[in-house]
Amino acid sequence: MTEALVIGGGPAGLMAAEELARAGAKVVVAEAKPTLARKFLMAGKSGLNLTRAEPLPAFLTHYHPDWIRPIVAEFGPDAVQEFAQGLGQDLFTGSTGRVFPRVMKASPMLRAWGARLADLGVEIRTRWRWTGFEGDALRFETPDGPHLERPRVTVLALGGASWPRLGSDAAWVPWLAAKGVGIAPFKPANMGLLVDWSAHMAPQFGQAIKGAALITETGRSRGEFVISRRGLEGGGIYAIAAELREGSPLSLDLCPDLDLSEVTHRLARQPAKTSLPNRLKRALRLDPAKIALLNEWGRPLPATPEALAAHLKSLPVRHAGPRPLTEAISSAGGIRAEALHDTLELRALPATFACGEMLDWEAPTGGYLLTACFATGRHAGRAAARALSLR
Repeated sequence: MTEALVIGGGPAGLMAAEELARAGAKVVVAEAKPTLARKFLMAGKSGLNLTRAEPLPAFLTHYHPDWIRPIVAEFGPDAVQEFAQGLGQDLFTGSTGRVFPRVMKASPMLRAWGARLADLGVEIRTRWRWTGFEGDALRFETPDGPHLERPRVTVLALGGASWPRLGSDAAWVPWLAAKGVGIAPFKPANMGLLVDWSAHMAPQFGQAIKGAALITETGRSRGEFVISRRGLEGGGIYAIAAELREGSPLSLDLCPDLDLSEVTHRLARQPAKTSLPNRLKRALRLDPAKIALLNEWGRPLPATPEALAAHLKSLPVRHAGPRPLTEAISSAGGIRAEALHDTLELRALPATFACGEMLDWEAPTGGYLLTACFATGRHAGRAAARALSLR
């Protein structure tokens, strides 16, 4: 009998495996893919944003629902940085507080982590795909054919429903639901918006919009985003993605550092014979991308400075909703909080714990996602180790 089985070899699963091994358990990690942590590695291709150097109270406000916050508080941004440094990673903090390995890659950290797990005696079994339950056993498809496991404790770290080609395909949902585990439907999180652009927008594809404010039902935020062929994407959009997904309207303030009266005054001072693009450039220093958005969503453009200024300060964004779940950076939904004990043990399946993006929580990009995966993996692994000692 396997003593402790972790299913899923991403950051949450590896953290759970390490905690179990440090407690003296004999640990097996079953990973469906040929290699570990594919989503972690993919995230690292654009610079591995591990966490965010931010005071813990402010850091925790980015997590919803708030049931997950105490777990993240146990292993917050300072602890994540210490953990990465313990794996030989030299870190730096960017101007926005985002923390990265200086090498800007995930692979060196993953190699060091794998070596440490091997030293702790953790056995990694790749190409072991969990395919559900068979009686009281866990059924796997393996390179050697079907296999059943009856571990003393199990930690599930199978990911959510975004980026299925990297392993997070949510195939586990019906198996756990059939066992009585409550699961909230998955929805896209940290996703872009679909926009059916007019032809005149094509020259702006790939252009970043900086220095604009995004206005939703709950307030204003500042953040950069990009005009892409299929819509809008980037950190500024991702930060408000949950609101937009739930139906909040979105508008843009293209001149957020000027109040309405100042925008009006500057437009009124421009000669009437000056073309509109030149008036916008000279009076407000708008770049071509912002002027293109104004033309896209503001036509017919008002003739008076007062009405044009109002458009510039609150330009409605016409979009066709979120990008699909399979294209989202992360997912909302998953195992409901009420289906879990505080230890992250499943109420319906004693001695089975869950962690990472399987759980029903969400947070914006910027280091928050990885921190919670580390934290929930650690929490579940420690709780599984305690349960093991009692069985």
